Amino acid sequence: MSKIKLTEKEVVLLNSKVGLHALLRNKKVNLAKSLEEVKYSTELGVKQEELIKLQNWVIKNDKKVVILFEGRDAAGKGGAIRRITEYINPRHYRIIALNIPTDDERKQWFFQRYINHLPKPGEIVFFDRSWYNRAVVEPVNNFCTAHEYTIFMSNVNEFEKMLIQSDIHLIKFYFSITKKEQAKRFKEIKKDPLKHWKMTPVDEKAQDLWDAYSVYKEKMFQQTNTAHAPWVIIDADKKFNARLGAIAHILKTIPYK
Repeated sequence: MSKIKLTEKEVVLLNSKVGLHALLRNKKVNLAKSLEEVKYSTELGVKQEELIKLQNWVIKNDKKVVILFEGRDAAGKGGAIRRITEYINPRHYRIIALNIPTDDERKQWFFQRYINHLPKPGEIVFFDRSWYNRAVVEPVNNFCTAHEYTIFMSNVNEFEKMLIQSDIHLIKFYFSITKKEQAKRFKEIKKDPLKHWKMTPVDEKAQDLWDAYSVYKEKMFQQTNTAHAPWVIIDADKKFNARLGAIAHILKTIPYK
C-alpha cells in the first residue's frame, strides 16, 4: 500500500476541527477522502462568506436576482441550492420548486405561474427546476403537446430578454451527470429510508428515457443558449466540485464588489 505524502498545509487542515471530524467519523480511516472533504468544507466556508456579502449588496441596492437550476433527476440541484443558501438571510431569498400546474394554471399563459414568483427588489429567487421543464421534462413524458412545446421554444428567449431588461440578474445552471452516475444515485436514494420521497414516477422512468432526454436537452442548448442568457453547464458527477463551481460562477457573475 503506497503512502500518501502530505504537505504542511494539508497536515494543518487535517488537524483542524473540521479535519479531525472528517478523519474520525468513520471506523475505517480514509486519508485521501478525509483530505478531500476538509478541503471542500474549507473552500465552501470561504465562498459562503462571500455569498453573504453578495446578498447584502443585493439588499442594499434593491437588486433582483434569478438563478435557475436545471439538470437530470438526481443531478444534485437541490443539494447545491442548500449550500448556497445555508448562511444567507432567509428573509431575502426564496426557493421555488413548483408542483404540477393546477387546471387554472394550465389555462393561463405558460410563463404566468413563474412571473408570480419573480424577485422583489432586494431579493434572490432560486428556481429548483424552472420554465425549462417545458423544454425537456414535459415533451419527453408527454406532459405537453408538440404545439405547446413549439410555442414555448419560440417565446422563451424573448421572455428572458424582458426579465434582463427589467434589471433582473439571470443565471441559468444545467447540472450535467452521466447515465452511470444517475443510476448509482437512484440506487442510493432507494436504499435510504430518509430519501425515498425523492423518487417520483418520472424518476423511475429516467434511465429508460435517457436518450429522449438527451435529444431535447441538446435542442434546448442549441436554441436557448443566448448572449443575454447563456447556459452554464456544471459537471455534476462529483457533488463537491459541482457545488463549488456553481457558487464560484455566481460570485463571478453578480457584480457585488
